[in-house]
Amino acid sequence: MRVKWDRTKGRPEPIRLLNLIEEQENGEPLLDLREVCPKVQVLRDTAIPYLRETVCEMLKKASNSLPEGYFLGVIDAWRPFERQQRIYDFIWKCGKEAFPERDDTALRRTVCRWVAPTNQKAPPGHCTGAAVDVFLVNAEGEEFDVHSPFGRFGAAPTYSLNLTEEATKNRTILVEAMLGAGFSNCRDEWWHYSWGDAGWAVRMQEKTCSYGLAQMDPASYAESEELHRASFKDRPNPFLDPS
Repeated sequence: MRVKWDRTKGRPEPIRLLNLIEEQENGEPLLDLREVCPKVQVLRDTAIPYLRETVCEMLKKASNSLPEGYFLGVIDAWRPFERQQRIYDFIWKCGKEAFPERDDTALRRTVCRWVAPTNQKAPPGHCTGAAVDVFLVNAEGEEFDVHSPFGRFGAAPTYSLNLTEEATKNRTILVEAMLGAGFSNCRDEWWHYSWGDAGWAVRMQEKTCSYGLAQMDPASYAESEELHRASFKDRPNPFLDPS
């Protein structure tokens, strides 16, 4: 069953508009979100738990606004450019396998629906330290249902229709906490939020953004990168595996 969603909510962010945003890098450092917002849980050992200073503070605000018993769980934050390229290459390979009839132009549209390209003027949000992917979890890190009766990717659009009452309630809690803290949301992915990158600027109809590519000492995240590379060995094709 094809998931329907409310296209009147949120804003599209085509690549051509992202590339028109003027970058005005403000030099904010990347901070360890575990120190700035200790209530937030880091759910994956492959995640590099760093975000720009302002983004960390906003995540803390969102976390503190949740009802009792609810917590934010981060699955991805800042990414080195090399990781972004690895993800893009993987999704491209999967797309080739799943949709052999599509030419490169059509396949690129499909791939860029799920992962930001690395060959554009506007850098991917995660690579700037502006973007964070979050789940809604309990104290033990167990996910609250935000997508039934569909899977996470099946109901990826933030304003998906026909969710269960429980999933609708939980998704609303997550969205309102993040938007209330000042984040903007990628309407194609209920888990993806940012502030200060080109994506945020397009969604908010701004002409400039505060963050460009951010870098860290590779030695500081070498272990996470090794785990991330290893995670691709048995990863299923997301276009073929409904889970």
